[in-house]
Amino acid sequence: MALVAGVDSSTQSVKVVVCDLETGNVVRTARAAHPDGTEVSADAWLGAYQEATADPTLLQDVAALAVAGQQHGMVTLDENGQLVRDALLWNDNRSAPDAIDLIAELGGPAAWADAVGSVPVASMTISKIRWLARAEPDNAARTASVVLPHDWLSWQLGGRSFGPTTDRGDASGTLYYDATAGSYRDDLVRRAVGHDLELPRVASPAELIGETRDGVAVAPGTGDNMAGALGLGLGDGDAVVSLGTSGTAYTRSLSQTHDPTGTVAGFADATGAFLPLVCTLNGARNLVATADLLGVNLNEFNQLALTAPPGSAGVTFLPYLEGERTPPLPDATGELFGLTLANLTPANVARAAIEGVLWSLAYGVEVLREHAGAISSITLTGGASQSPAVAQIATAVFGLPIIVTEAFESVAVGAARQAAWALTGELPNWPVPVITRYEPSESDARTAQEISGRYRQVLTDHVGWKGISVGSEASSL
Repeated sequence: MALVAGVDSSTQSVKVVVCDLETGNVVRTARAAHPDGTEVSADAWLGAYQEATADPTLLQDVAALAVAGQQHGMVTLDENGQLVRDALLWNDNRSAPDAIDLIAELGGPAAWADAVGSVPVASMTISKIRWLARAEPDNAARTASVVLPHDWLSWQLGGRSFGPTTDRGDASGTLYYDATAGSYRDDLVRRAVGHDLELPRVASPAELIGETRDGVAVAPGTGDNMAGALGLGLGDGDAVVSLGTSGTAYTRSLSQTHDPTGTVAGFADATGAFLPLVCTLNGARNLVATADLLGVNLNEFNQLALTAPPGSAGVTFLPYLEGERTPPLPDATGELFGLTLANLTPANVARAAIEGVLWSLAYGVEVLREHAGAISSITLTGGASQSPAVAQIATAVFGLPIIVTEAFESVAVGAARQAAWALTGELPNWPVPVITRYEPSESDARTAQEISGRYRQVLTDHVGWKGISVGSEASSL
């Protein structure tokens, strides 16, 4: 049996899966934790990988591997390739004012969207580089190269026998790589840090870039969202909605999007196409908080929500317990609206919490559709997707077919699929472990329209929302 491996080096942990090259079946797995925090030594990622792969049988007979990593992190290297400082992760917000400065300096958000497909926010690598230049000028002067988390780990696994290498998908999240032209924007790098940087080579999607110390071929790897799209077999007209601590929605496009509002990030994917993506800040933690408020566990919360009518009898839950990015309302707070003596019940509040979280993502899908074309189905993934209430209620919020997969390591499997592609020259057609598919009824379609109209009206009347605010700055991806 020919085997390939995929590595998901995420914020919280490293996951390794070993897959049968022909079928995609996962035959072995391992994981190890990463340190908490938004500022972490890159050495910790290598240490976690070594811990996860300490059993020599894990990678036995593996022919190729690829690393998928958390996007946007800033790993700084000096002229000798040594770490200058701890890496700033995507969720480190200290560079928010630097993103605003960069937007203004280039002439506004539309200029950034035209240049690289996205508008800077605190999460993006270029904003963190500007922060370094402003807050730590000595470290900025020592920095000769900046690489992304997946670039750095791939380089270490190869024993530095090949130079730092990235792919167009992860590079597109730096905001100094033009994915349409296929080239770095060195002028934007100089604008951010004040001097040129040596940047990783951008490999083609199916290229082998070197070998590990043990002779395993190494594929380029990519960002975690791009690998997730590979693992889920994202095709034309599909969208993935991931509902975890935060939420993301993305689709596939043959051309790059250039949204001047910054709502849609115009990323590239790992196949040579593009992956327009929106992100929400408020995800499953809203559901946990509401269950706590109601004094029930999550199973009871789900059962409660399914006993309420679609639309929650008019109860509207704005899920902005941590502000929000999509729609761009960074200073908003969570609120309940439309309460009456008749509808103020635990069941309606439970369902309204789910509808509110899902509506923010449904709004994101609407914006994706405007920029990237038709979307005909939603694949629901992430921890909260395993809730029957979330999956069933989603049909009445999105008004589209909802596909629910098994809980599997889609990012790591996507990295393994890329490794198989690079090894054989052909992208394998691995099956996706679908549990069920919910088809919306005519009443679901009407409910989706009603919920969307009601939430837009509440935001307009009570939060002062006037549609998408160009250049709005919110927290990180």
